[in-house]
Amino acid sequence: MLVESAAQAPFNRVLPITAVLFDFHSTLIDQGDAASWLGHALARAPHELGSDQRSALLAFLDRIWENARVIDPESARDRSPVDHERVFHELLVHGPSMDAPLAAALYASLLDSWHAYADAAPTLRALRAAGVRIGVLSNVGVSIRGVLEREGLADLVDAVVLSCEVGAVKPDPAIFTSALDALGSTAAQTLMVGDSGHDDVGGTALGMRTLVLPRTRGDVHGLAVVVGLVDASRALLA
Repeated sequence: MLVESAAQAPFNRVLPITAVLFDFHSTLIDQGDAASWLGHALARAPHELGSDQRSALLAFLDRIWENARVIDPESARDRSPVDHERVFHELLVHGPSMDAPLAAALYASLLDSWHAYADAAPTLRALRAAGVRIGVLSNVGVSIRGVLEREGLADLVDAVVLSCEVGAVKPDPAIFTSALDALGSTAAQTLMVGDSGHDDVGGTALGMRTLVLPRTRGDVHGLAVVVGLVDASRALLA
């Protein structure tokens, strides 16, 4: 769905989109499945797991972060790498028992199974070809720059703004302001693209157009629509 701010005097004139901010997780990047994550962890810390133990662990890992808002309502995990790791291990307490080496390996391999959607790089290239500035804006407690490099996206973005580095978490408008400053853009000329109707719409308070693409399964996330929106914003003024 496309979310726009309520009418505000400074932002009531339609301007072409000249910059796009992308959320990272579940927008540009798919986290993969629990089996892949566990596989990477077991490669770091080999363990013999019985079939029942493995099944229980996979079921838990598949939904592990869903309880994060309960035990960490202030999102401390997204403001500090130390708190991110602390919250992760607190979440593990509620799952199947495991020894410390496997718990450590699961955290160390957290990003190993994350991969770009198949339409991420083509969309970014199309936007760059159109002269659009591109940023990544993420609520995350660890650096994801290595994933951008590994997935071939790092050279396709102009700015990366992470909550753990700026001390603010979406939907706080402050982090959107930081991202606009990093891109050298204005809210009225920037489109935010994300997967959350809660976190990613904070920029609407500044007058930022926002596209919410709910989480999807599969290799393609439907990102080509972003290029269409940018083209349409320009066509309106042609």
